[in-house]
Amino acid sequence: MSVSTPAPAGTLGHTADESRPNRPRKPWTTAGKYVLLALGAVAFLFPFYYMLVGSLRKTTTGDLSSAVPGGITGGNYTAVNGAISLGRSLVNSGIVTIGVLLCTLVFGVLAGYALARLHFRGRGAVFAALLLVQMVPFQLLVLPLYVLVVRDYGLGDSYIGMILPFAVNSTAVFLFRQFFLQMPQSLFEAARLDGASELRILWQVALPMARPAVLTASLLTFIGPWNEFLWPFLVTKDADKQPLAVSLASFLSNLQGTVSNPTGALLAGACVLAAPAVALFLLFQRHFTSTDIDSGVKG
Repeated sequence: MSVSTPAPAGTLGHTADESRPNRPRKPWTTAGKYVLLALGAVAFLFPFYYMLVGSLRKTTTGDLSSAVPGGITGGNYTAVNGAISLGRSLVNSGIVTIGVLLCTLVFGVLAGYALARLHFRGRGAVFAALLLVQMVPFQLLVLPLYVLVVRDYGLGDSYIGMILPFAVNSTAVFLFRQFFLQMPQSLFEAARLDGASELRILWQVALPMARPAVLTASLLTFIGPWNEFLWPFLVTKDADKQPLAVSLASFLSNLQGTVSNPTGALLAGACVLAAPAVALFLLFQRHFTSTDIDSGVKG
């Protein structure tokens, strides 16, 4: 009778992946990845470079094909400022953006908390309607909104008229709802046992841990009203109330003949319009992936 010999120690339990030697990564594979990343970065940054260079050129023609500017000047910024008043337009854009941002955060936090942590009849239907609203393009609602806001409410040429259609952001509501759902239920139960009201729980328990969601919603919301053109263009006729995006369009249509280099002046205005959004993303990009949920359950 034959006796089977035991397998050598250390050979049992090995999977096929563990027995494979680690293959060194080929240098050309790594180099190819860096080349693709570099090309993507160049393609992404070139429009900004083109816009900045064009805003500093002295040429009086619209030819910006040369990658190196023929001469550097700040006269284009002075020219566009004299034509449309950049300071006034920036203030208008800031007022509209801050108003939309505040409304978005207040209504988004309240609605998101209610959909995530409160139990009431019809909660599922409200959430389904929220998802449905996200699928409706804003352009389809422009005409009824114009009739409602401008004709019925008389809010044309006003900041409230520009803010009102964007006061509730369904994307922000969805973001806060998902964030509040990830928080431990024990935190809310303990607060309710201590006699805290729902508003107090939201303010003192949920909101401090939702700072990453608040920051993300703020940055994402900022871009929309800051660059919004269609709705402010429809509801504002007074140049003193128009945000910068609308003022630049008016400059392109009616006032470009008043400056010696209209293309450079237009690109200078575009640089001013893009600068705040770019600066905010560069300052706060590292906060997008941060989270403070774990801090609420640590002993």
